[in-house]
Amino acid sequence: MNSTLIQMTLLMVCGAGWRFAKPGGLSADQTRQVLTTVVYYLLLPAMVLEVLWSADIGLHSFQYALLGMGSIVFAILCLWMVGSLFKFEDRRMGAMILAAAFPNVTYLGLPVLEQTFGSWARSVVIQMDLFAATPLLFTVGVVIARYYGEDSVEKPRTLWLFFNAPPFWAAVIAVMLNINGCVAPVWLLGVLQKLSAAVVPLMLFSLGLALSWKAVTVRNIPYVIPVIIIKMALMPLFAMVLVGFLPIVGQYRAAAVLDLAMPCMVLGIVFCDRYRLDSSLYAMAVTVTTVISLITLPFWHSVL
Repeated sequence: MNSTLIQMTLLMVCGAGWRFAKPGGLSADQTRQVLTTVVYYLLLPAMVLEVLWSADIGLHSFQYALLGMGSIVFAILCLWMVGSLFKFEDRRMGAMILAAAFPNVTYLGLPVLEQTFGSWARSVVIQMDLFAATPLLFTVGVVIARYYGEDSVEKPRTLWLFFNAPPFWAAVIAVMLNINGCVAPVWLLGVLQKLSAAVVPLMLFSLGLALSWKAVTVRNIPYVIPVIIIKMALMPLFAMVLVGFLPIVGQYRAAAVLDLAMPCMVLGIVFCDRYRLDSSLYAMAVTVTTVISLITLPFWHSVL
């Protein structure tokens, strides 16, 4: 695990270094937008198609969904209770709930789990993302952002974005091919594997581009602390308890729980900007929890 995290950290450092150097005059935000677009619309769907086409899909897929959704809902309730107790401002409350509840299951979870457990872990990550985290994000997450923020768009379409997402349709196609016993042609499988190989380094590099120490401010520390406790400690602990009631065993159990122990997802900053939540607070939560995860992930791995 330590060797894996060193490799992951160096790739993220390359992205963070780009933010300061700006090679070719390209800012970190410009570069990240291009890279994440390529990953989201081409490379990640290719990986989803490759993995789910040959994956063992069955009842355990529902179990991953139950584990992921249960853990996310638990984190939402924990932060809501803390926010209600201390009467946080709505803009901060919405950003904190999103930060505490939704882990970076793909952009960091995919490379960490694949390097730690092997290529089979990609199937766990993709199922946790597509069957649990993303559906909740574009439904419950949007409702939370709208409730605590401001919706300035006359005809909001966010609830349908998940169904218009290329990874979702790639998953639908892959599951249909899988269930019907279709065998992937060698040439197509080769293309998908080559595209999939670029996903991990670009995801980590993009994550490094998203980290910003300018977002770390003293005034946000009291609000980030509950996020850290819930996201990095209570949520993985609850996932360990919940998975004990599910027939997920061995390394699959460890991989699923470790995926839920990832730091805050980067995509949440888009929701904060869109619904006018506290974006600087969310950005600080992403940066701080990502750094802290270099300590907590080896700990949870050793426990699991």
